[in-house]
Amino acid sequence: MQRGLPNAYSYLAGTDTVHSDKVAYLWPTSGMFSAVNALLRATGDAHYKEMLEELVLPGLQCYYDTLRAPYCYQSYLTRVGLSDRFYDDNIWLGIDFLESYELTGNVSYLNSAEQIWEFVESGRDSVLMDGIYWCEQKKSSKNACSNAPASVLALKLYRVTRNEVYLKAGKDLYHWTKNNLQDTDDYLYFDNMKLDGRIGKAKYAYNSGQMLQAAALLYQLTGEPQYMDDIQKLSEACSTYFFEEPTRNFDFRRIKNGNVWFVAIMLRGFEEAYIVNDDSRYLKDFIQTLDYMWKHNANDNHLFEDDQFVDTVTDKGYKWLLTQAALIEMYARLSTIKIE
Repeated sequence: MQRGLPNAYSYLAGTDTVHSDKVAYLWPTSGMFSAVNALLRATGDAHYKEMLEELVLPGLQCYYDTLRAPYCYQSYLTRVGLSDRFYDDNIWLGIDFLESYELTGNVSYLNSAEQIWEFVESGRDSVLMDGIYWCEQKKSSKNACSNAPASVLALKLYRVTRNEVYLKAGKDLYHWTKNNLQDTDDYLYFDNMKLDGRIGKAKYAYNSGQMLQAAALLYQLTGEPQYMDDIQKLSEACSTYFFEEPTRNFDFRRIKNGNVWFVAIMLRGFEEAYIVNDDSRYLKDFIQTLDYMWKHNANDNHLFEDDQFVDTVTDKGYKWLLTQAALIEMYARLSTIKIE
């Protein structure tokens, strides 16, 4: 949290949040934006358009910071003071606004996505030869979670607007991330690079998943074979690392336990890749895992734990909003995919 700011909050709502006005932080709130978009796309039901307009977007507005330029969404409610502004948080929202624009034709959503891009670009500089920081107030690293989805956002903006600036940004950020954060041994992506060049070597599903989606978008937009090669190598790498082989108890390849929202973002990559390579093997693994989870969920209210894939885990006494949002998105997305 930036020093000297009033009402300092850490990023995730929990015991650290001392303010009586305890609500979700921006990250899980934005997950519901993605979930409602996915339901609207899957069903065409006007109820979800109404939910978007009357619940989701007014709620997001409570995080919108107009005290600092460029304007963007901060990590906690603006009415209780200033809080950190994360580039990746805003990128996810930019992608969601574009999705809403494509679903509704409402130009104000496209305008919101382009305004978010202005904030994202403000976090990009020549340190480390390009790349976007993770957090505006903590410019200590450039992360896969800000650069890979920024490439996706830029490429999606180009697809809608045909503004060449976005295509160039999407390509440049893709190749910066690949050149600096890809593990050349297995093709997966490391988490971050510190400003002194040290690499944070954690490997998360959403980072590699967003690079998979960016590669698929680049192939769709350019037809360049290098991106198809990237799709094939990274698809297999994600499948090997983030899924488990069949066992005596499970006769299918299942998703490994871990952050459910990370997996939902990885699914976006496989969904985009399926458009260009027609390889359904990986999506079938998602479908079988999620079918099993739904049928064997022991919770009466059908809510899930935050790291539960197939296996029963200890009930932590709470259910995270972000996890539920991610599962809504995945079930909605998978319901629309036709696999032979």
